[in-house]
Formats: sequence, C-alpha cells, structure tokens
Amino acid sequence: MKKTIVLSAIMATALLGLQPVNAAPYKVIDVTNGGSITGKVIFLGSEADAQKHKKVYTITKDTDVCGTGSREVNYVKVNNGALNDAVVYLYKVKKGKAWPEDEKNATIDQKGCEFLPFFTVMANKGELTAINSDPVAHNIHTYAIIGKAKKTMANVSQPVQGSQVTKTVKLKKRSTGLKVECDQHDFMHGFVFVAKNPYYARVAEDGTYTIKDIPPGKYKVKVWHGYLKDPRAKKVTVKAGETKTVKTFEYKNKKK
Repeated sequence: MKKTIVLSAIMATALLGLQPVNAAPYKVIDVTNGGSITGKVIFLGSEADAQKHKKVYTITKDTDVCGTGSREVNYVKVNNGALNDAVVYLYKVKKGKAWPEDEKNATIDQKGCEFLPFFTVMANKGELTAINSDPVAHNIHTYAIIGKAKKTMANVSQPVQGSQVTKTVKLKKRSTGLKVECDQHDFMHGFVFVAKNPYYARVAEDGTYTIKDIPPGKYKVKVWHGYLKDPRAKKVTVKAGETKTVKTFEYKNKKK
C-alpha cells in the first residue's frame, strides 16, 4: 500500500507539471577575518603535447577582413608547465561576500574575425554582450558545455558592423561554462566560464591562484578548463584568517 501511495504522488507531480523546490539562493553576509585558499594548476604533458590540441582552420570567406590562408586556434595554452585559461572555484557555496558589480557581466568583441578575449569570466544570471566590430556579418552562437555535450544557449545574427546584442546567461547546475562560435566563420572560437558564486579565481600565467574572503568552513574546490577534461575536486577546511594551500590540480592530456 505504501508503494502505491508513493507512486501515485510521483504520477500526480508529473501530470500537474509541478517542479521540485529549488535550492536556497546564495546569501550575502559580512565576512570578517575570512580565510583564503591558494594553489597551482599544471598540465601533465610537454609543450609538444599541448600543441597537439592546436587546430588549423582554412579561411574561406571575407578574406579582406579575416585574413588569408589559415587560422590557428590554440585550445591548450601552457606556460612552463602551468595551464592557462582555467578557473578555480568553490562548489556550492551557500553564503559569503557580495559579488563585485564589475565582475557580473562580460563583453566579447568580434574583431578581425576573432573573439576578443578568447577566454573570459562572468556570473551566472549576468549579461553577455557581443559586439561586431567588423565590416562583415557574424553570427554568434553560444553553447552550454555539459560534459561532452553542448546545448545551444543563444544563436544571434549580427549582419552589420557596430551591431551589439546582450543576452542573460543562466546555466543549470550541470554546466559551468560556454563554448562560443560563429556560424559565419568556422575558425572563430572562444570560451566563457560562468561562476555560480563569487568565490573563484582565474589562474595566472604561472598557474597560481588565490581565492580570498572565505567564511570559515568546509568546501569543495574545483577547476574548469573549456577544452580539457577537468581533474577531480579537492576538499578543504578553511579557518578564520587562515591561508590554506590546496594540493596542485593536475590536468592530464585528455580532451573533455
């Protein structure tokens, strides 16, 4: 009888279109004497291994603006063993510092048939603005990266120079970043990390990072790269005023 009641409840939920209760939103609090975490992100491979992920595309149209010949896109940038274009972040933080207003939104310029910057960071539910600075048509197409899959988020034509489009980016929990492409030019590529809370840090050229003003507590630390398969999360306990060094994140030479 109990099984029948449970099953009936599930069926009723489905028929009525009811949605599960959402998790509590991030709560802003005053953080005094917060802790910090620091560490490094490296690539377990040689410079030659990293170069293998570089792709060469033939420029077949709008050569007066885009250039002639071919375009190289370097998906894995390594500096003396340090992996660049990566972000380290705290996963599922319930409360903490306020989000800096100048970090919520992001802008991508299409100039010389290239996305500038190639890699950027923004907040979930923030606004992503795309500008066409070229005298040729572009079509910006963004995809949410979900494991090995991609799901279209925005697909907008920008046919004239100076056109600008702004879209709110809202990713679900399974996705943490966007792939950016142009449907007019297959050699234009870029990535956007979409932060779910303000506790993140873009990795520096030497692979180091620091996340500050963390309330005391236990956390799960993750790292994200748009192209490579991310290593497992690390658990850390942060005490008031403490700077905690996290064990190095090591990226293997594997694509997502």
